[in-house]
Amino acid sequence: MFKKNSYTTHFFSNSTISFRMKKLFNTLILIGLCQCLTPPTATAQTTAAPNMTDSAYIRDNFTKREVYIPMRDGIRLFTAIYTPKNTDAKYPILLKRTPYTVAPYGENKMPNSFQNMTLARGGYIFVFQDVRGKWMSEGDFVDVRPIVAERKSKSDIDESTDTYDTIDWLVKNTPNNARVGVYGISYPGFYATNALVEAHPSVKAVSPQAPVTDWFIGDDFHHNGALMLMDGFSFYINFGRPRPKPIQKLATVVDLNIVDNYDFYLKMGALPNYRTKYTGDSIRFWSDLMAHPNYDAFWKARNIRPFLRNTKPAVLTVGGLFDAEDCFGAWHTYDALEKQNAPSVSNRIVMGPWFHGAWGGRSSGDHLGNVAFGAKTSEYFQKEIEAKFFNFYLKDEGKMDLAEANIFETGSNKWTTYETWPPKNAQPKNLFLQPNGGLSFSPPSETGGLVTSPPSGVGGTNSGATEWLSDPAHPVPYTEDVHADRTREYMTDDQRFAARRPDVLTFQTDTLTADLTLTGAIEAVLQFSTTGTDADLIVKVIDVFPENAPQNAFSKVPMGGYEMLVRGEILRGRFRNSFEKPVPFVPNTPTEVKFELPSVAHCFQKGHRLMVQIQSSWFPLADRNPQKFVDIYTAKDADFQKATHRIFHNATKASYLKLSVLEK
Repeated sequence: MFKKNSYTTHFFSNSTISFRMKKLFNTLILIGLCQCLTPPTATAQTTAAPNMTDSAYIRDNFTKREVYIPMRDGIRLFTAIYTPKNTDAKYPILLKRTPYTVAPYGENKMPNSFQNMTLARGGYIFVFQDVRGKWMSEGDFVDVRPIVAERKSKSDIDESTDTYDTIDWLVKNTPNNARVGVYGISYPGFYATNALVEAHPSVKAVSPQAPVTDWFIGDDFHHNGALMLMDGFSFYINFGRPRPKPIQKLATVVDLNIVDNYDFYLKMGALPNYRTKYTGDSIRFWSDLMAHPNYDAFWKARNIRPFLRNTKPAVLTVGGLFDAEDCFGAWHTYDALEKQNAPSVSNRIVMGPWFHGAWGGRSSGDHLGNVAFGAKTSEYFQKEIEAKFFNFYLKDEGKMDLAEANIFETGSNKWTTYETWPPKNAQPKNLFLQPNGGLSFSPPSETGGLVTSPPSGVGGTNSGATEWLSDPAHPVPYTEDVHADRTREYMTDDQRFAARRPDVLTFQTDTLTADLTLTGAIEAVLQFSTTGTDADLIVKVIDVFPENAPQNAFSKVPMGGYEMLVRGEILRGRFRNSFEKPVPFVPNTPTEVKFELPSVAHCFQKGHRLMVQIQSSWFPLADRNPQKFVDIYTAKDADFQKATHRIFHNATKASYLKLSVLEK
């Protein structure tokens, strides 16, 4: 849901907003903004010159009208409708609902570009709607509005009823073929998922893309209970401000004046300081975050997955393997649909080598940061997957030969297809942490003693455990460089900087003699102790390139020895047994800690090595743990304390990663 870096800025027509402020606010919300505020367009049988610009094509081939569509409770939602000028046919409708504005406003104002131009030129009515309580729509906005399980009156509304009512009006008031598709990226992806709940009969195809799914367990604001501080705060300081009446542009935008995000968030200190200095009580959802530290009824009501049953439309869930905002939603939306519906339900997943929303026209998808993928994967997705999906279900064009799972395998850099996900021929294997910083599929045979982590982060001879000092005053940074905003490239960043810290443990395999391909989720199983009563654990899976690795056109650093982050994830230790009922650690008592990392599809090639790094802070991606069992959302600066953590890796207390290894 957070939109980082390099966004379209035509929404900000107010010249009083500085360029840097535009960039900041784009950093907060703009992939959805990009997706909705540049609505795709479509034409029927109109022929256009191949080199006609997108903006000219839109102006020449579409008619725009703006309407208020009434909902069942009387609230009206502002909607922009783009209809092909060619009236020789009736067209299917593609609907996107968004909290990020359907600008440009005005029936004589057309957007300059659209998300998927293959669809845009293919004969569709495109519809974009400001959701309830945002921008030009009436009503009150509720973040990730919960589904009303039992509706007793017209006032019992949610996003699924608003979607239903919108579609019902559109089918009756546009020249359509009575077929509707719903799609959207990030927050709009959440609204697309809502179209599946008690779907309108005309909805035939839905594509939730990087959908907001569970804000406590896996995407956007929390990962396994840890607050994703930088994204959450920088987003809500503007997005969360009240809108008492419909607006077409923001009156003011808060500029945090950040130069170095590590320095900024460290100086802010404990979480109550954010309310004192910036949010006050005006930003409702930030207050809700602070008031609900555990997975209680508030968060559970905002998990839409239990309602994904009795699904009627075809579903194409899309996500990015390197999506910094949401590496959770796509996998788990697909999984919920798969487990809670009959095998006959059309349910597919696409995962490419993308940052958040890159497939939607924001990147060619040929690289991320220093890592190259060898092909323009976004163009392939738009033409060969997304267009094929909607054309088949909404227009009866072509044949549906898309696989159940269409997954780009990084490392080998190729598209792969599977009948199921995870693949049937993927087998679980345990990769054990070893003494002396090794990794092996064989369990450790030595009992060993304790070794304090040296500067390299690697244990010593016969070490049965490795310990490190975790200091909240000097947390491990998430990236090597200085940045104002959270980068999207950190998801493939070189991790050599972290391996040099004494509070990062490093374990790695010998040089691989054959390719090792991981397809599916990774589970970390760690034997852990601490001198404190709470702790965070971060596990990173890394591809270590050989020293003679060639340079590519995109890399800013030498690729020889490059340590590519393939997957990283955090667990707030108090939630190791339950997200509902946190428990403290007993000081100096070994405890088994398990948690899941999002799925991967990566080939560690022959000649490479697989590395695992373990640390206890990842700042300022995640807020700091005081390492004392207190309510972190009301903690004081004085509550933060040093603690000594320990990972065991011996014959009696083995720590390992449970991998899903593809057998070819």
